[in-house]
Amino acid sequence: MKDILNKWGKEKVPFVFIIDYELNKPMCWKIEDANSDFKFKFNGVTNTTEKHGTPTISKNDFSFVKSPISFETYLPLFNSVKEALNYGNSFLINLTCETPVQINCSLETLFYCAHSKYKCWLKNEFVSFSPETFIKIIDQKIYSYPMKGTIDGSIKNAKQIILNDPKEIAEHATIVDLIRNDLSKVSQNVSVPRYRYYEEILTNTGILGQVSSEITGNLPANFNEHIGDILFELLPAGSISGAPKEKTVAILSKIETSKRGYYTGIGGYFDGENLDSCVLIRYLQEDKIYRSGGGITFQSDARNEYNEMLDKIYVPLF
Repeated sequence: MKDILNKWGKEKVPFVFIIDYELNKPMCWKIEDANSDFKFKFNGVTNTTEKHGTPTISKNDFSFVKSPISFETYLPLFNSVKEALNYGNSFLINLTCETPVQINCSLETLFYCAHSKYKCWLKNEFVSFSPETFIKIIDQKIYSYPMKGTIDGSIKNAKQIILNDPKEIAEHATIVDLIRNDLSKVSQNVSVPRYRYYEEILTNTGILGQVSSEITGNLPANFNEHIGDILFELLPAGSISGAPKEKTVAILSKIETSKRGYYTGIGGYFDGENLDSCVLIRYLQEDKIYRSGGGITFQSDARNEYNEMLDKIYVPLF
């Protein structure tokens, strides 16, 4: 697929793509060929139109019941991660878990009704309503916005609490360093114009606070001829794997209980000039398994990490 994207990029052909975490089943389409089995709305760019007969459901009518693993089941996974950290094999490991949920509508309906910067639906596979940008390319500059740090936004002084939390500060710094290094592989003059800014996301259960940074670099004039190379060079996303990336991915493959598939992969589009993409998180599978997780460092508390994993199980209906 990398060669196809390079070819389309060189020809400035608009395309859309999804790439799974394990790189086993990447898919791409020329935008005009993206069919009804894959629906997307990436930062306003979409292949769908809402019309009479489009499935809808309101927040008040929506039923969402989650049955997460117990803390006692989560704890051995957490301890395995902490052991790898204590051995010095990684500085940050993003552990993810599976949560069965019960909903009273289809995943396609959720795609149409959810409010999110990025969302997509693949027939018989998943729906994702992601708030996290992977990379953007605008006017020969590349941007990345790693999202690392989550808090219940309804807590009093939530913004101050998370921005001053030592564990969150260290975790975010690690990811920013990792992404700076990643962008340096494909661009020059990498810098961090915005560091640890706070945003709030509305969900079906309330407000979620998130912390992100903006990292940018300059691309060569012919970047479009190598757009597939750029994407694959940066995978997997640092914010959902860890640092150092290669060792951490190997650790996760032994600890997590199942393959991630498209979860924590990426999706996006190229319009012939610029590119926008997201990390496929806030992710619900066709078998009604919701995937969520969080970054763990040596400073992490098991109960707090468990609660963060639960907080990320939501649908942005409001």
